[in-house]
Amino acid sequence: MFERFTDEARQVVKLAQESARRLNHRFIGTEHILLGLLDQPQSLSAGALGRHGLDHERAYRAVADLIPRTSKDALDADALETIGIDLSVIREKVEAAFGPGALDRPPLRDHRGGLVSGRHLSFSSRAKKVLELSLREALALKHKYIGDGHILLGLLREGEGLASRVLADAGVDSAVLRQEVVRELGTRRTPG
Repeated sequence: MFERFTDEARQVVKLAQESARRLNHRFIGTEHILLGLLDQPQSLSAGALGRHGLDHERAYRAVADLIPRTSKDALDADALETIGIDLSVIREKVEAAFGPGALDRPPLRDHRGGLVSGRHLSFSSRAKKVLELSLREALALKHKYIGDGHILLGLLREGEGLASRVLADAGVDSAVLRQEVVRELGTRRTPG
């Protein structure tokens, strides 16, 4: 299926993984796919979602609020704050230098004990369903490719993951958004 993905659609998956890491989540869920869609401001999806009042920053805050930090994380941050250290500022600077989630992931070691960078994050069952539905959406529109708009349609069609809650909480009318995206996909030239 991924061979049908446009460069923008592949970037959605990459950005979803980066968002999951940045949030210190152990899997890629529908909420991360939504963040990946919004993280490309020039894309069809980000434009459509923006017209409905949802941008990356607002969605990111909503996801972070819906999946709270562990009590240990809160205690550490509170303790540092009492001595004048803002953990979020430190985290931003470290992630800017070393990549998303650099403070959160334990170092991985290869079979010889050497350090390995990064870690694989798997897709949740709902996120897998979104990607499957994006293929179905593309086929229904008689498109031979899967673009970011098809992924957004798959996300809307799945309708039960955390991304759907973020959309609903932001006041996005999924049925209206779906119609707009289908219409816009119909007017776009096939990528080639």
